[in-house]
Amino acid sequence: MKKRSGVPFRFFAERGVFCMNILCIGDVVGSVGCAYLQKVLPGLKRELAVDVCIVNGENSADGNGVLPTSAKALFEAGADVITGGNHSFRRWEMQDYLEEQPMLLRPANLPTGTPGLGMTTVDRGRYQVTVINLLGTVYMESLENPFDALDRLLAEAGNPRFCVVDMHAEATAEKKSLAFYADGRISALFGTHTHVATADEQILPDGTGYITDVGMTGPVVSCLGIKPELTVQKMRTKLPVRFAVAEGACAVEGVLFTLDDKTGRTVSVRRIRRHD
Repeated sequence: MKKRSGVPFRFFAERGVFCMNILCIGDVVGSVGCAYLQKVLPGLKRELAVDVCIVNGENSADGNGVLPTSAKALFEAGADVITGGNHSFRRWEMQDYLEEQPMLLRPANLPTGTPGLGMTTVDRGRYQVTVINLLGTVYMESLENPFDALDRLLAEAGNPRFCVVDMHAEATAEKKSLAFYADGRISALFGTHTHVATADEQILPDGTGYITDVGMTGPVVSCLGIKPELTVQKMRTKLPVRFAVAEGACAVEGVLFTLDDKTGRTVSVRRIRRHD
């Protein structure tokens, strides 16, 4: 470990630059996923020398959505910022809590007047990391265009050196198109929502790190975290089914972006998976 301006930064020998590490964790599912993250994340952060940890928590409450109790569990596990998605307002209890907690985000391109924030900044004194949460519009709700929203937010934030975007979206092409649109203007963009980790981690031509989906934190023997027999019933019968979170061995999935301290651009992308 070397020091620069009194704050520790790792020296990335392959590139010859001082760097910082941003860990982004995929959708946490239910109290089972919260408990597993509390078990694994502290050690994972030490092992990977994590500077800032971003966790998607929009499914962290049992029965869908997020609750103040599940958000607090994620913060206690070691999340610096919790991002949301299309289920951010599934539980009415969240409206006041979103107003009170600036490190708990909901998508920034929801209508004007929506409770909470879609962008925040982790202030470490010597450096600040801006985190933006966006929601896709392909096969989802008709909202402000995320491309326009990103332009607006970057301008509001003064084009920050370190900026990471959670793009919560259904369509892979929408996520990747937004990343190319923002290439060189943000540090990294990671996709959430599908709960299935993709193998396309990469650094785009102008230095923005990217992965289409970071995956899920929750039960391994499940269908996106839900008991498989319930999703099978839903798919076969097309009738309403009350979903329940699966049990058993769990995994945490995510991605580690290593950012150049001087430019804010990504110098390394690494998929992360830990399981029982």
